[in-house]
Amino acid sequence: MDAPAGTAVAAVEPLPDHPREPIPLDAEAPIAMRVYMSPTCGCCSLWVEHLEENGFEVESIHRHDMGDVKAALGVVPQLSSCHTGVVNGYVMEGHIPAADIRAFLAEAPDAHGLAVPGMPIGSPGMEMGDRIDPYDVLAFDSDGTFRVFNSHGM
Repeated sequence: MDAPAGTAVAAVEPLPDHPREPIPLDAEAPIAMRVYMSPTCGCCSLWVEHLEENGFEVESIHRHDMGDVKAALGVVPQLSSCHTGVVNGYVMEGHIPAADIRAFLAEAPDAHGLAVPGMPIGSPGMEMGDRIDPYDVLAFDSDGTFRVFNSHGM
């Protein structure tokens, strides 16, 4: 969905302020996720395809004001990437593997979300042959503090 030039852009849906329920790893129903992304970003579309191939039902929302979207959803600049998702009240920033999102949702931790800062080669949507640069998936809080949730390409 993309707003025509000169029209008002809908506000970013706020996150819930209540505890989130875990989503079991073996959940058979698709997991709904809203993804905000630039309409011109090819790697964002590839990441959405990765999610859909792994049991997510994605609503893609094209925005030209991604900095504003990230600010509204509490993504601090040092954790940012090119797209931002919202699933079960959590923020998902960047090229996070679907398996890590599922594991995080099964835990339902007291955190703001997950992030893969930047655009690491070999992460979902950033594939380049067999090359996988090492990267961390970070669990982060609304104040920007974070911890390593999982590591890839090590």
